[in-house]
Amino acid sequence: MLRPASLCAALTAVVLGTGPVVWAAPAPGGEDSRWALDAVNAAAAWKVSKGAGVTVALLGAGQPDTGVPELSGRVERGPDMTGAMFGDDTVRPGDDVTALASAIAGSGRGGGTSGIAPEARVLSLPVARSRPEGGSVEPEGPAGETPAETQDSPLARGIRYATGQGAKVICLPVPAYAVDRVERDAISFALARGVVLVAAVGDAGRSPYARQNGTSYWAFPAGYPGVVGVAAVDRKGAKLPGSSDNLSVLVAAPGDRVPVTLAGGRRGAVSGTGVASALVAGTIALIKAKYPDLSPELVSRALTATSRPHPPAGYDDKVGFGIVDAAAALRKAAELTGYGHASSVQDDAHFGKGPVSQGPARPGPDPVRLWIYGIAVALGIGGFCAAAVALRRR
Repeated sequence: MLRPASLCAALTAVVLGTGPVVWAAPAPGGEDSRWALDAVNAAAAWKVSKGAGVTVALLGAGQPDTGVPELSGRVERGPDMTGAMFGDDTVRPGDDVTALASAIAGSGRGGGTSGIAPEARVLSLPVARSRPEGGSVEPEGPAGETPAETQDSPLARGIRYATGQGAKVICLPVPAYAVDRVERDAISFALARGVVLVAAVGDAGRSPYARQNGTSYWAFPAGYPGVVGVAAVDRKGAKLPGSSDNLSVLVAAPGDRVPVTLAGGRRGAVSGTGVASALVAGTIALIKAKYPDLSPELVSRALTATSRPHPPAGYDDKVGFGIVDAAAALRKAAELTGYGHASSVQDDAHFGKGPVSQGPARPGPDPVRLWIYGIAVALGIGGFCAAAVALRRR
């Protein structure tokens, strides 16, 4: 159970978009330390792909600790897109981003944490401050309190930069309520280039609004079209109480005390939709490593068609189409690779056994009409000449 102070800080982070909502806790031991990977069927998926050659861009708060064995040589620290620490490599690594990076691409070296895509690489791009500032605010307020659309935003810059650096998957664990046209444009830019975007739907499931209305405010970028919105579930497959529920939820993934590596090599566990989105981003890295040309919409279809178990109605706003199954999604992706390729057809192919009908004749001159037109022109010229002669005689 979360402490009230932790819950308040978590909701503040969601509202202000200042950081992923994860809680550090003692790490589970024994077989329990692999429960999240087992829940998404990672071991079976590794027989087909481990994410080699794929870069997952992680747009979070702060920078990960690249010195831990699991992430050594596997994480590239990109520029700080917030501008607060641009080009500064002396920033203290944070637990949040280190945890998410290990959940995506931890190598398991030295008995450490293994991520779901252990051979993938992570490009870390800070797009939010590492610690929440200010108080919680409602997304609906008096006129003038809603932030105006800016000419650019750290998130939009991060998406464009990651796309330009060749990232095939972009993980967006930092949710916010605000809608920004520039961010929508950046997402469209990435999708058009085959990049799959994954975002946490937020951790406002226990907010006063959610308790009163039975649904949560939409969080972005998960709410933008084309983005894979991820909810969090517990070990029994039920929605985590704090996970937001609305129609931006596409799929779900484990988000309850998921074992990870923290800064300094410490072992721990984190909870929330942020780590759930990291696990789905790693699953997509497995797919893109095996089928690099599969479009974002077909990747989403591979996830939704194989998520398990489907809700009774096929979909609900709590877990979407169900919990991702990495191995089944890879098998479905193999089927979908043939989509979009037109089959060659022989020129003389036709239905039935009868003779091939002749196509319509090309339009050309009509002899009858030409004769009529010529006679009419000749009569006209003759009449004109006769009239001219008659007038001349007068």
